[in-house]
Amino acid sequence: MQKNFHQKITRGIIVVSVALVVGGIIFVKRQPGAYDGFAQCLKDKGATFYGAFWCPHCQRQKQLFGKSARLLPYVECSTPDGQGQTLACSEKHIEGYPTWIFANGETVSGEIPLERLVEKTGCALP
Repeated sequence: MQKNFHQKITRGIIVVSVALVVGGIIFVKRQPGAYDGFAQCLKDKGATFYGAFWCPHCQRQKQLFGKSARLLPYVECSTPDGQGQTLACSEKHIEGYPTWIFANGETVSGEIPLERLVEKTGCALP
């Protein structure tokens, strides 16, 4: 009887602990990123970031935005096998990654500092 009671208590503690950890992760992920407004402004101003999941330069570009990268106006150009390019990117003549295309049609390739994105779009950094 005592053993059953201790097993139930132990299970209850485990369930509560897991719930707290999962809840904490969800809470942290829902917190706004420092560059949320900036990333949204880039989208609103018509800038588009073309990249590939396997591209280290694209990963570094995204890292500049931290958790706000999820809001970037990003277009994945690689096919899932990493061997080809999507139609959306080939139609835009994307030849390297990352590539940004701005509302005025200007194309800039390579990692772009946030300050240069400010110059190109008029969006303000936080």
